[in-house]
Amino acid sequence: MTDALLAITVLWGFVFIYAVMATMDFGAGFWSMIYFNRTQTKATNIANRYLSPTWEVTNTFIVALVVAVYSLFPSAAYTLGTVLLIPGSMILLLLALRSAFLVFSNIASEYRKPLTYISGITGILIPGLLISVLPITHGNYIDFSDGRQTLDLMKLFTSANEYAFIGFAISSTLFLSSLLLADYSKTAEEYEAYAVYRRDAIILGPISLAMAVLIMFTLRIEAPWLYEKMMDNLAFLITSVVFFVIGGLGLFLPSVTGGPKGMPRLTVIAITIQYLLASLVYGQAHLPYIVYPEVTIQNAFTDPNSFRAIFATYIAGFAILFPGFFYFWTLFMNDKRYLQQKQPPEETKT
Repeated sequence: MTDALLAITVLWGFVFIYAVMATMDFGAGFWSMIYFNRTQTKATNIANRYLSPTWEVTNTFIVALVVAVYSLFPSAAYTLGTVLLIPGSMILLLLALRSAFLVFSNIASEYRKPLTYISGITGILIPGLLISVLPITHGNYIDFSDGRQTLDLMKLFTSANEYAFIGFAISSTLFLSSLLLADYSKTAEEYEAYAVYRRDAIILGPISLAMAVLIMFTLRIEAPWLYEKMMDNLAFLITSVVFFVIGGLGLFLPSVTGGPKGMPRLTVIAITIQYLLASLVYGQAHLPYIVYPEVTIQNAFTDPNSFRAIFATYIAGFAILFPGFFYFWTLFMNDKRYLQQKQPPEETKT
């Protein structure tokens, strides 16, 4: 494996980790907004309980992702920073708004409802904007003439492929988050909330699969070079669909731990593997281009000596951070005191 290929593999790993964690995080904010007034199911309490400690951890990975792009592929960072100036600024603005309102929603209780709605709406808009980066890298919307790089926003936002990606991002955000919240609810023995999120996952799963099929259909028209290379790995795509079916069946299997039917932990694992396989097919088909057809992993790669130093730093950093993240996740999903915490009683009005 060449240094450039190793570097892009590390970068794609950051992308996948952030994509999965962020969709669950953003979706939890949206579900908190949707079920805000339905106190009988405790669905909002479950969403907030999940959201509270995880959004800070999720933001760690987007910082690592940006640093990795600039340190490993500086030329690509210049191109992406130029063409993504407007959509990138919108993403940063929404991330800042969401983070601020998530903090204030837990402090200013009298404003909790509007703040929850704002964080929920931004949480569903951000994935749609983030995934817009992918169709932009397909090259149809960037003008590389005269030594300049210009993004054609009109062409981008009149593209069927762009809206297929946005639809996939939103449906996947809601699907993955409802799956994790279903698993979280069952572990916390909040069975009313579990029934709600299980139902949502059953509805959203086929929608997400349909949006993935729509992406392939529009890619065949707008980016045939990418579609044809993805079809070379058809076996992996079929395998990913098999894992999707396994995940779907997991929601209907008898529970082995008691409680209502369904094995949401199995479903979460199977669907995560499904997304991993599909992302590997897409990523491999995208090689060697970072931005088609001008920017490749070879001509955008940093100095080899710098890469070795950066790579060693990443290895050391992950050796330190990964055990901490694993310990945090273990506590988060298994600590009964946190999982089954009770809401404080409301103060009596005088």
